[in-house]
Amino acid sequence: MLKHKAMEFSILSFPLYFLLFTTLFLQRKLSRALSKEIGELAEFPPRGWNSYDSFSWIISEEEFLQNANMVSQKLLPYGYQYVVVDYLWYRRKVEGANENSLGFDVIDEWGRMIPDPGRWPSSQGGKGFTEVANKVHAMGLKFGIHVMRGISTQAFDANSPILDIFKGGAYIESGKKWTARDIGLKEKTCPWMSQGFMSVDTTLGAGRAFLRSLYRQYADWGVDFVKNDCVFGDNFELHEIDVVSKVLQELDRPILYSLSPGVSATPNMANHVGNLVNMYRITGDDWDSWADVKSHFNVSRDFAAANLIGAKGLRGRSWPDLDMLPLGWLTDPGSNQGPHRKCNLSFDEQRTQMTLWSMAKSPLMFGGDMRKLDGATYNIITNPILLEINSYSTDNMEFSYISGTEDLGSSNHVLTRQSQNLKEVKAEASHVPSLTSCRHAEAKGWTFNLDDHKASQICWREKYMGRKYKAPFCLHTRKPPLTWYEEYFYKQKYQGKLQLLANETNDSCLNASPNGKLTSQETKRMSFSHCKSNGEQIWELNQNGTLMNSYSGLCATVKGERFSFTHKLKVRNLTYIEELIGYFAAEANGDGIRSWIATGRRGEVYLSFFNLNPVTMVISANISDLAKALPSRPITYSCKYTEVWTGKDYGVATDTISIVVDNHGCALFVLQCN
Repeated sequence: MLKHKAMEFSILSFPLYFLLFTTLFLQRKLSRALSKEIGELAEFPPRGWNSYDSFSWIISEEEFLQNANMVSQKLLPYGYQYVVVDYLWYRRKVEGANENSLGFDVIDEWGRMIPDPGRWPSSQGGKGFTEVANKVHAMGLKFGIHVMRGISTQAFDANSPILDIFKGGAYIESGKKWTARDIGLKEKTCPWMSQGFMSVDTTLGAGRAFLRSLYRQYADWGVDFVKNDCVFGDNFELHEIDVVSKVLQELDRPILYSLSPGVSATPNMANHVGNLVNMYRITGDDWDSWADVKSHFNVSRDFAAANLIGAKGLRGRSWPDLDMLPLGWLTDPGSNQGPHRKCNLSFDEQRTQMTLWSMAKSPLMFGGDMRKLDGATYNIITNPILLEINSYSTDNMEFSYISGTEDLGSSNHVLTRQSQNLKEVKAEASHVPSLTSCRHAEAKGWTFNLDDHKASQICWREKYMGRKYKAPFCLHTRKPPLTWYEEYFYKQKYQGKLQLLANETNDSCLNASPNGKLTSQETKRMSFSHCKSNGEQIWELNQNGTLMNSYSGLCATVKGERFSFTHKLKVRNLTYIEELIGYFAAEANGDGIRSWIATGRRGEVYLSFFNLNPVTMVISANISDLAKALPSRPITYSCKYTEVWTGKDYGVATDTISIVVDNHGCALFVLQCN
């Protein structure tokens, strides 16, 4: 009887399925034609302005349009064309509301976020961002918004119906009217906004219908750029990214697709999404601290070496994204306060950041308040040679053929200039749990260990640490406690999986992704927090010795610092002590000085030197070594060269290029070698 009814339903619904198939076919055909008409999307690394660094989540319509107007006047001539409203534009700015509060969002009858009318008055009457987008377009700019993963907890709690955009009513499948609670995955909330959003089940037609209804609405508003957050890196949601990308290809207008954040992002991960998107974050949040800037050198090197710069993307190309430029007039992370302070980076550090972002061909999204844009910041972000490199250079890569010596005679030498108190600096090795791709050899090294048959442990084997330790790094195991609801629905997912505790007497479990949104210097760190049955605390030990996290799909590894020294230094305070520890470690690993190389569209060679040390360095490169990095380029043994930031013409170099670079500073040369 049931089988007969199922056949009857299938036959009766055949015209509907045929209509759906035909519609999708025509949409994709139109999409391909549109792509040819508009050219490549993100042909060059995108440029623009984003509200997050200066306004956090509290920006208003008036403030946004004021900034957009200044972008149009001052930055549009330099290719900065996108203006993006960052997160929580749908959250009411009232007492008790913050970045992880629940119950303050404005949603429509279909559980979709709509602008808070208190901050965005033009959105009233169901207009959404239509009027704002129209005004932005009239300025010659493109309009973007930030969105979170999946569906909101507020829509889930309200059990909102799902919109079927093809029928214009509730989504019905197999005779069932589907709602938010049918598609929301409550065990997969966004770790750093746990009360805000959760993933949707994209294996369900209703889950895909919900995402389609979101992005179709954004297109109707006139959106040109979508920054999709909590879907990459530790929070990797490949299925959602794939569904969204397909929806964007169906639309009759191009929308640039950006992923964020990128904590623990790897080139292998990027290979899965590069052709689905146009830009993707490869770091945590970048703020105005030297530690953040410095942390970008290794990751940018790795993605360049994997040939991912400017690879195939959605309707065009895709670009690894080093995050926004937090320069100028800013606010603080997670703040309920607007722009109120200057950038903490020194002038040298700001130039270093802009130079690396340009040489690595990262998207350039300025974050400072445009209404208080100072001349020095303006000159940095509009430097014509840096922008030329960012758009048109090729062969961009780290250049390893450099040498450096400490400039003992410099007045900027930190050990003499900052001398006040004699301190003994001691650095020792330590265990640092972190995340990596499960395919990497460094992920293999975990094994079960029984502690007098009282408690089981998972330990990192000493031989993988690179040196001997008196005690191995071990974590105590326990089965995750499940509620009856979780036991019923998710038992198979948790079968054979564990929680890992710092010790057996407390309730502190290892998290794959901390509750806070990580900054870039914390990219690889993990943390311990109160145990709960969330996916980021669930682990599985595989037979090959990898320890995989159920939430991110990444594996845990343990790193130990491989240097130990005691040194007496005259330094001003603990900040310098910590930095000098890093300096000695960097020297041991060859990380104290760095260099990038690229070629220009007119045959010129760009060569940059970076001094990551707290002391002034003399950095040098041999002309003969340029050809090793650029074997396809005819480079002679003499080059005319100038330095960009000083404007100095050095004439002709026949052997070596050498320059004194201040601590945290850089030099950028343009070489004519033919």
